[in-house]
Amino acid sequence: MNERKALPISKQIAYASGMMGWSMMINLISVILIYLYAPTKDSGIPVFITQVAIFGIFNAIALITAGGRLIDAIYDPFIAQKSDQSKHPKGRRIPIMKWAIFPSLIFCFLVFYPIFNEESNWNVVWLTVTLVGFYVSSTTYIIPYNALLPELAPSSDDKVKLSTWQSVGYVFGIGIASNAFNLTDLYMNKLGLNRVEALQLTVLSFALLAALFMFIPIWTINEKKLCVGKPSAIPMKIALRQTLTNRNFLLFIVADFAYFIAITIITSGLIYFVTVLLELPESIGNKLMITMVLVSFLFYPIVNYLARRVGKKIIVLVSLGFLSLIFLGVYSLGKWDIDPQVQIYGLIACAAIPLASLNILPNAILAEIIEKDSRDTGESKEAIYFAVRYFFVKIAQTIGIALFAMFLLYGKDIGDDFGIRMNGLLGFGLCVLATLIFTRFKEEKRVD
Repeated sequence: MNERKALPISKQIAYASGMMGWSMMINLISVILIYLYAPTKDSGIPVFITQVAIFGIFNAIALITAGGRLIDAIYDPFIAQKSDQSKHPKGRRIPIMKWAIFPSLIFCFLVFYPIFNEESNWNVVWLTVTLVGFYVSSTTYIIPYNALLPELAPSSDDKVKLSTWQSVGYVFGIGIASNAFNLTDLYMNKLGLNRVEALQLTVLSFALLAALFMFIPIWTINEKKLCVGKPSAIPMKIALRQTLTNRNFLLFIVADFAYFIAITIITSGLIYFVTVLLELPESIGNKLMITMVLVSFLFYPIVNYLARRVGKKIIVLVSLGFLSLIFLGVYSLGKWDIDPQVQIYGLIACAAIPLASLNILPNAILAEIIEKDSRDTGESKEAIYFAVRYFFVKIAQTIGIALFAMFLLYGKDIGDDFGIRMNGLLGFGLCVLATLIFTRFKEEKRVD
């Protein structure tokens, strides 16, 4: 019998605030990075780095992003082991998270501040260094943060509930980050700044707010009181071997890998779907995110109810299948004799339905995998599991951004948009693949 008590709602919200802050920062990168460094002809943004195709298929932003993510992914297991083995008197997670916030804030801003206001190889070097700095700093926060979840949520239902709050924080973070272009327009109109200066001030404003939210769990969660995990003494190689030979975990991360490539394509491409395929203003982005958030929230209670009634696996499978159809809709945007706003709002509202469950259930599923492993091995390796997961997530996001950027070489402007549409077909295939893989996952019986 598990004697741990469920986390009070106030603490669950405080925990979710950390995810909201992290989500704001990471999604500022997703929303603005390609837009700033691979600008469309009508964006009003100068060219900062070379746009020439490398080896005929790669562009500079794709290679820089891929390299930064690769370094970050390799770093994951090291920060995970440091967290799992930490003997800090205030806990294994919170002290590490605290020291990651200010570097994350600084590098998040510097990524969008090229040192020359024209095309320059020095801008390529600057972007590479600052992007790696941001990814490593934000990872130092999020790996220990996620490792708290299995301990803060003792039962299966508690894990789903805490994952739901975590998802709320993540979606709110996306929603705030999606207002970047609206705040940019405001700064341009009120302060007389040019497009790039206004974007930079927007990033600084949002990054400061994000850092504040990231501090909330640090200030409110007493890890030594609420968590019972002990420092792990197992060497990294053995910990990784045990993790990567867990069949259920392998099926989980492979399906997760395909899904994250697909979802990164949507995140990276939304501004292009809106402005190129539908010829709508970029400022509509925040309204779309609000729509997605509201529709998604309507389904959060349903996801929690169904997870208890029918289990998590079947919900994930149905959601992945539904999302694959959404990608076919992306391919067709602008081809229908329907008002462009109706097309994009309809697509976003439909996408919000599967994303409601796919934002909640994976972390709850992973927390159960981790808890079972802890019972079987007697070792608390929460951070290692999340590190391995995030290693593959980051590689998937890197591939997603790189593929999207590469496809833009085949058309990214009005009347020449085939490269953007190709991403819709790719997303469809990836979601179908993720669905097929996850059918092999064996869902554990409830342990409360």
